[in-house]
Amino acid sequence: MAIQDAMGWDNAHLHDFTVASLEGVDEDHIGIPDDSGFDEFDTKPGWKVKIKKYFTEEGDSAFYEYDFGDSWGHSVELEKVLPKLMDIKYPVCTAGKRACPPEDCGGVWGYKNLLDIIKAPRHEEYESMMEWLGGAFDPEAFNAAEVFFTDPKQRLKYII
Repeated sequence: MAIQDAMGWDNAHLHDFTVASLEGVDEDHIGIPDDSGFDEFDTKPGWKVKIKKYFTEEGDSAFYEYDFGDSWGHSVELEKVLPKLMDIKYPVCTAGKRACPPEDCGGVWGYKNLLDIIKAPRHEEYESMMEWLGGAFDPEAFNAAEVFFTDPKQRLKYII
């Protein structure tokens, strides 16, 4: 949930982490199981199997895919373990670059098309795209202080 919050996504799509199995054989998939019968990986539900079990040492990593249609893939790595500070509410976003692609924009190619359209106010789709974006979108904008982390237990109520 923290990754989706940091990206500005709404948890509206299936997603999973692909991680090295804790048993040392093959890999595990953790996320939202696809109950349509097409879950080729036997995805373990993230609300039962916590991803933090797989991130215990610096360098531990996973591949995270969000929205299997748009296929947003991310490499996630535990870079450093810092001491917990008592007066800080976690998670916290400390840095970032550029705005996240909007939810449901069509993956990498759809996002490129969106960027091309919003750079060209005379484009025939410009007005409808800007309306869909809520009137404005700056792909270069990012402010770590504006990242809001929701309560994962509240968000899980909409999944399970």
